[in-house]
Amino acid sequence: MRERLREALARYEPQALERDPALWPAAVLVLLYESGGRAHIVFQKRTDKVDAHKGQISFPGGGADPEDTDLLSTALRETHEEIGVLPEDVEVLGRLDDIKTISNFLVTPYVGWLARYPYEWRFSDDEVAYLLEVPIEHLLEPANFIPDRRVVNGREFVMPSYQFEPDLIWGATARMLSNFLDLYIAATGAGGPAETGKRPSLLP
Repeated sequence: MRERLREALARYEPQALERDPALWPAAVLVLLYESGGRAHIVFQKRTDKVDAHKGQISFPGGGADPEDTDLLSTALRETHEEIGVLPEDVEVLGRLDDIKTISNFLVTPYVGWLARYPYEWRFSDDEVAYLLEVPIEHLLEPANFIPDRRVVNGREFVMPSYQFEPDLIWGATARMLSNFLDLYIAATGAGGPAETGKRPSLLP
């Protein structure tokens, strides 16, 4: 599974958006591991103490710091700070499309594979309330895909969102997830909701 994903990401040409001085460069990590023969993705529930996206479900990641050598360094540093995963314990498989958020970030998502599982998670109490370890097959179940209808400038758009237990994965995280699931389906032949491939260019 990991090799097929690596090959799919190597063939993929991610959409790189032009840098905008009004947007803060940021990066996140779509962190995967295999347990019980199933691939999982790690998400985090943000606390109410953070400046942006309070209480939302997100990937580990955040804004670039001046000392970061590149955006991959940002994603790995933030993942270590937020959930305790050491950069050397992540095998980077590739990257996904850049996206803009309504909170004025320009986000570059990377895909990584955790070197081992179980892992000794260490949360940042100020940033992370708890983790969600979600089987990819759960996200591909049509019953767990929740169309999120939004009206922007008088036009209706259907954004992806995904239910996992009491939590809803929505917004920018859901759009990045949808991008990843398209690649996962192409790499593995797994099924999923038809709407997964329909990612509007506007964010909710």
